[in-house]
Amino acid sequence: MSEVSPAVNRSSFRRFLTAAVISSAGSSVTAVAMPILVVQLLDATPFEVGMVNAAQLIPYAVLGLFAGVYVDRWRRKPILVWASVGRAVALGTVPLLWLAGLLHIWVLVIVLLLFGSFSVFGFAAMQSLLPRLVPRSQLVKANARLDQADAAATTLGPTVGGGLIGLLGAPVVIAVDAISYLADAALNSGLDVDEPRPASRSRNLMNEMREGLRFTYRHRTLNPLAISTHVWFLANGAALTVLSLFALRSLGFSAYTYGLLLTTFGVASLLGASSAHAIGTRIGPGRTVILARSLYPLTWLLVTFATDTLVGHLLLFAALGLQGLAAGAENANEMGYWQALTPDELLGRVNAARRSVNRTMAALGAVTAGLLVGAIGERPTLIGVTIVFAIAAGTLAFSPLRHSARDL
Repeated sequence: MSEVSPAVNRSSFRRFLTAAVISSAGSSVTAVAMPILVVQLLDATPFEVGMVNAAQLIPYAVLGLFAGVYVDRWRRKPILVWASVGRAVALGTVPLLWLAGLLHIWVLVIVLLLFGSFSVFGFAAMQSLLPRLVPRSQLVKANARLDQADAAATTLGPTVGGGLIGLLGAPVVIAVDAISYLADAALNSGLDVDEPRPASRSRNLMNEMREGLRFTYRHRTLNPLAISTHVWFLANGAALTVLSLFALRSLGFSAYTYGLLLTTFGVASLLGASSAHAIGTRIGPGRTVILARSLYPLTWLLVTFATDTLVGHLLLFAALGLQGLAAGAENANEMGYWQALTPDELLGRVNAARRSVNRTMAALGAVTAGLLVGAIGERPTLIGVTIVFAIAAGTLAFSPLRHSARDL
């Protein structure tokens, strides 16, 4: 990877980090507003809730591999900028459609499919651009700072979002997220990054896709890590679908209380992200991921036993706090591990291929959970979610990754 001067690295990384904070704050507001809009205002069925949750993830199945190829073919900064603009436009239609009386569940699904299509390119470009901004030896630390910023934004966003929903209504509040993506695009457009065009060569779309898949699924430690993460996303997609129904309907949470629940997750994520680099340095990124992933089954077992009492509500808050700690400690180490071991010319394809399967599994989990809640209820579905999280943890715990004490 070509290096840029440390001064340019620091300046560009600060812009990159600021853009991430702003878009994360907007997204955390939408994380409260969207379930309120879908569950309470549009009175969606469990299946419809699952479809809305899946809609922004489905494009990863259709476009993910193509996005990876073009992120490696093209310069990544312009892709990141225009993807943010596209997401802003997509989300901006939600309050407009609501005010016009045209927002229905399946219209919202179409809007989120468009939003997800831009996200496929945006996230592939973002994850592949970071190694151009910082040395690879600093990737875990850089990812930890991004996670800390994201967690800080996520901590404040849901509380603010819950209050704004009471004042303005959920559809209008989603406009905040659209504005945040415009700010994200403006900041990233000013990045000073060394990003020459890839050397011209004979190109074959299918061969380039296969190169990314081959590297991912033939690597000794990245293969089990990828498979475990795919299973984790299946469980998490289902878990988030059940959580909104469980908290807002069965436990009777208000918009503000639901916002506080997500704020608890944000605070815990900040604590986890703040310790991610230290833990990864001490025991290695691989073992850190295994340790964190083993906490998720316990988290969702606690959620399963939450009831509509003060103790039950506290149990749910404690569970989301544990989830946040695990996620904060895990993500920086996992992302740094992938970015450090993947050659720069393959980063776009490897990141997009992995994310494509991850989001496809999350979409499958969301739809499946919606169907299961309608058929067997919330608590039996949560037990199934817990079992799938345990499978994800076990897949990694018994893999060669457990021997990689200090991998990077």
